[in-house]
Amino acid sequence: MDVEKMSCADCGNPLCNSDRTDYTAFCATGKMDSEFLEEVTKKYYEEENLKFMQTAASVEYDGYCQLTRVQEIALFAKRMGYKKLGIATCVGLLKETRTLAKILRSHGFEVYGIGCKVGKVSKQDLGIPEECNAIGKSICNPIMQAAYLEKEGTEFNIVMGLCVGHDSVFYKYSAAPVTTLVTKDRVLGHNPVAALYTSEGFYSKKLFGDCEE
Repeated sequence: MDVEKMSCADCGNPLCNSDRTDYTAFCATGKMDSEFLEEVTKKYYEEENLKFMQTAASVEYDGYCQLTRVQEIALFAKRMGYKKLGIATCVGLLKETRTLAKILRSHGFEVYGIGCKVGKVSKQDLGIPEECNAIGKSICNPIMQAAYLEKEGTEFNIVMGLCVGHDSVFYKYSAAPVTTLVTKDRVLGHNPVAALYTSEGFYSKKLFGDCEE
């Protein structure tokens, strides 16, 4: 591969997380313009960003290989001073969402969840082919989920298994900051990284090649 086209996606030795400076020819850190670095880094000193970064670092340190992500979310929200949390959930994960809400409420949070089919808008209203009704007649409604949580005054929102693309729209329209607890993968039990771990074995023929097949 042409070195000019390589990126961190091709790196197997992240020197940016060490004291070493013998960077590879394509290393983004090694060839970064100092003015660009300074310009971007300044944004972390904005009040909200600084609080996020400091709190995230403290949660990472205190929970490193000790706390589950559910625990980390609760700890982060508590340290940020949030009182009301929102959950944007796939309706296929309502059971898991009820459990999450129970856990978060036990930590003193007010919780409001909203399902992806809220509003019961027809897929055909958006020009979606009728054949897609085979897996449900109503659209997933991430803009409404975001609007509903904003209306409810949630301070921090949690994504529970929204579909690829629908999650992107929710992130775009959410008034409150967002974190993800569940990333949907119906085939792998919502553990999508398993596809990467098996990409040189069982799933190799499924993963490499035309994704339309």
